[in-house]
Amino acid sequence: MEHTEFNKDLIGFLNASPTPWHAVSTMKERLVKAGFECLDERDQWALQPGRGYFVVRNGSSIVAFRTGKRDLAGSGIRMVGAHTDSPCLKVKPNPELRRKGYFQLGVEVYGGVLLNPWFDRDLSLAGRVTVLDDQGQVQDVLVDFRKPLAVIPSLAIHLDREANNSRSVNAQTDLPPLLMQAPENDTTSFADVLKQQVARETGVNASKVLGYELSFYDAQGASLVGLKDEFLSSARLDNLLSCFIGLQALIETSGNEAALLVCNDHEEVGSMSAEGAQGPFLGAVLDRWCGSEKARIIARSMMISADNAHGVHPNFADRHDENHGPLLNRGPVIKVNHNQRYATNSRSAALYRHISDELGLPHQTFVVRSDMACGSTIGPLTAAVLGVTTLDIGVPQFAMHSIRETIGTRDGYTLFRVLREFMQRAEVF
Repeated sequence: MEHTEFNKDLIGFLNASPTPWHAVSTMKERLVKAGFECLDERDQWALQPGRGYFVVRNGSSIVAFRTGKRDLAGSGIRMVGAHTDSPCLKVKPNPELRRKGYFQLGVEVYGGVLLNPWFDRDLSLAGRVTVLDDQGQVQDVLVDFRKPLAVIPSLAIHLDREANNSRSVNAQTDLPPLLMQAPENDTTSFADVLKQQVARETGVNASKVLGYELSFYDAQGASLVGLKDEFLSSARLDNLLSCFIGLQALIETSGNEAALLVCNDHEEVGSMSAEGAQGPFLGAVLDRWCGSEKARIIARSMMISADNAHGVHPNFADRHDENHGPLLNRGPVIKVNHNQRYATNSRSAALYRHISDELGLPHQTFVVRSDMACGSTIGPLTAAVLGVTTLDIGVPQFAMHSIRETIGTRDGYTLFRVLREFMQRAEVF
């Protein structure tokens, strides 16, 4: 697989995954096709050597693993972690707004959203809906309207002369998307809209909508950009790109060594949930897999936390440390922060550099400016929960947390090649 084929497949994955639930559903399909077996946390497990398995929690987080063919206590597990969620606008429980003959929906900001790019975009809506069907059964269904059905219009500059100088966004009053015009006697409810969509998309006749978790998203699909197609632009590159890379690496690895991929939900809001990186999900899976030897196995294991990095923006190069400014298409970025916002240490970084050098592939290093605050990832959280040696790494990108982000077309494939080699390497520590 060359990087052009890799990116074509990546675009399909991104377009099929507008929410964490859709991303996990897409990953499940790919894993089943590759011969992995689905496990249920409510059942007893009988894991076999040399097999592939996966388990899902809440429909939005997934752990997939190969058991390998060697004794775990002597070989350890090669782990890769990412997250399925991205900053977005989520629909409130009682969202209907009728003003001046327009029908709008109230939204809540999820995560650290860069808000201004959400204006004047073609927006669609997707997520999970819990319904009572016509047989009296409660069930979860996924919906994706796919078409542009909403917009958040900007206020004209004639009515806001300082818009280009000092514009700020009020999340309560400025962001409700516009869905349609509605006369004064219109009684349309959002629940009615959802029941119709559920019936169209799934064939389920819902007598009642009991709940939902729905997100607006950019209806424009992922695409190659640039005179020479050097860039790929899409929504949710942070961090579906890493989910895709880790998934492909796990599927294509030899299977001789024990390897694992975890993709957690709720990273963008702190990871403190039943399925987040600060929660018990990964640890519970490892307990059932490793048993009483878990401590010995973890001591021989390593986690690579894959989450995108800040590439140097050519218009704002001064926002980076002058010796640690990653460039797009120059390789994945080892992320270092001695205050433990990233979990990288010299040992974990050395292993990545060694594998990358053996493959003849480029790599870079990022350290935030000393006068700026540093972001974080699931890396330190997972390292603290498990006690596993961890590396933080990511593909450099522009416009992190915008409705549309940009990466180089070569870096994702480079990281995939290193992670695939890592997952099938005989010795880690």
